[in-house]
Amino acid sequence: MISWASIGFTLWLGILTSISPCPLATNIAAISYLGRQVGENQRILLAGLSYTLGRVSVYLVLGIFLVSSTRMIPAISLFLQTYMSIVIGPVLWIVGLILLNVIRLNISGNLIGQKTQERLSKHGIKGAFFIGFLFALSFCPVSAALFFGNTIGLAIRNDSKFLIPILFGFGTALPVVLFSFVIAFSVNKIGIFFNSITKMEKWLRLASGIVFLIVGSYYIYQSIIFFR
Repeated sequence: MISWASIGFTLWLGILTSISPCPLATNIAAISYLGRQVGENQRILLAGLSYTLGRVSVYLVLGIFLVSSTRMIPAISLFLQTYMSIVIGPVLWIVGLILLNVIRLNISGNLIGQKTQERLSKHGIKGAFFIGFLFALSFCPVSAALFFGNTIGLAIRNDSKFLIPILFGFGTALPVVLFSFVIAFSVNKIGIFFNSITKMEKWLRLASGIVFLIVGSYYIYQSIIFFR
């Protein structure tokens, strides 16, 4: 049984990923293209949901593969169950330092260019799915660390190859869904909405970075006790 704490933490990791500078900029660009190409409010909302489905599908497939792989190889499963708490401490510290910009990584890893976005946006709802799919594959350092370092670890510990990856994927697309509503019903407020999210992102990154360092320190302390 997955705890509510794990569910909430996973969703939070997805949201934190989505408002990081790299994913946030690409998400806004994708929805802006869709908003210009699709004329009806209902179709804009469907495009936003299709984009979300595209992102979720990537994390779901990766989650199923990685969690299932550990279950099929008993040695790996036993190792992770025994030493996951030892590994997760340093991982949380690294992620925390990245969020606080102590460790600076300028790798975008973007797999889709502006021209490709424009071509896909002309296909409306179907194009939105593939834009979401490709953007989800375009891991930047923060999103890679939060997914592979934290979300997958949480999925393995909870033996959840479906729910936790889906929640993470939904969290990464949540601002996109909100943007689709803004585009559909109030295009002139997109700039205000973007500025609000940008300001919020700085404080959320700071708070999350501190929390990651604290929790990581706890796991490291527990690991030291384990080896004594």
